[in-house]
This record gives sequence, C-alpha cells and structure tokens, in this order.
Amino acid sequence: MRHGNKLNHLGRKSAHRKAMLSNMANSLIEHKRISTTIAKAKALRLFVEPIITKSKTDSTHSRRTVFSYLKNKDAVSTLFRDVAPKVSNRNGGYTRIIRTGFRLGDNAEMCMIELVDFNELLLTAAAPKKTTRRSRKAVPKAETTESAVEETTTESTETPEAPEASTEESTEE
Repeated sequence: MRHGNKLNHLGRKSAHRKAMLSNMANSLIEHKRISTTIAKAKALRLFVEPIITKSKTDSTHSRRTVFSYLKNKDAVSTLFRDVAPKVSNRNGGYTRIIRTGFRLGDNAEMCMIELVDFNELLLTAAAPKKTTRRSRKAVPKAETTESAVEETTTESTETPEAPEASTEESTEE
C-alpha cells in the first residue's frame, strides 16, 4: 500500500532520481524555464521549491544546505544572487507548469516549468496594458467606423456622377 507516500519514483532508483532532479533544478535556475514531461515537472517542483525558500536567507549554512542538493557552485551563486531577491516577498509558488501538448515519439504529455518572477512577457504585458488598452480601443474604433462610413457615402455619391459627366462630354465632341 502507498498510504501517505507522495513521492513519484519516476521509474528510477533513488541515486538516479536524485541526480536527475539535481540536474533539472540546475537547468531551471540557470535558464529560468525548461521543457520536460508533466511527471518530472511535478517532481521537480517538490524538489526545487524548498531550495528556493532556503535561499531567501543568505547565510553560510543555507548556502551549504542548498549546495548539498544542487552540487553546482554556479547554480548556487545564481540562485542566491539573482533568484532569491526576486522571490523574497513571495511566500511560495515559485514555479509555474504550463502544459504544451504531447511528444511525438511516445505521446508523453509535455510541459514547460518556469520560475514565476522571471517570465518577462507576462510581467510586462499583464500589469500596465490592462488599464490603458480598454480606453484606447473604444475611442479609435468609433472614430474609424464613423470616418469609414462617411468616406464610403461620399465615394458612392461621387462615383456615379463622374462616369455620366465623362460620357456626356465624349458625346458632345
């Protein structure tokens, strides 16, 4: 029975699983976004979020604890230098899983796992444009439709008169 066992073994022995999660966490910290399967992403979230929480307090003990999980000096320094200051006011939920479809070879469900505070597209697009877009969209559409209606009515009245005048002139000559 698996009562209370929340760990996904991912079909690997413990040493292989720890090494894989450590490598994936290093890649996530370095690139801020990686593509993987849903099961690995969920296991990685359980692995990396306590590490990010630990990195909020910059002490020798927390650096050594994080290094024991990641085993990569560059990733540890990036985590403490770049990631920790951005997530210092966040209480949890440092990662986001976005499903991307199915892999062609074996039809495994794929996703992107990313650090929430590092997605520049969502950060810049979400906040400032919501309030200003709506007011700008309503005004230009109304003006363009009114001017387009006026132009079409003037063109339709001018167009029939021009050929008639030209035909009359050509018959008089």
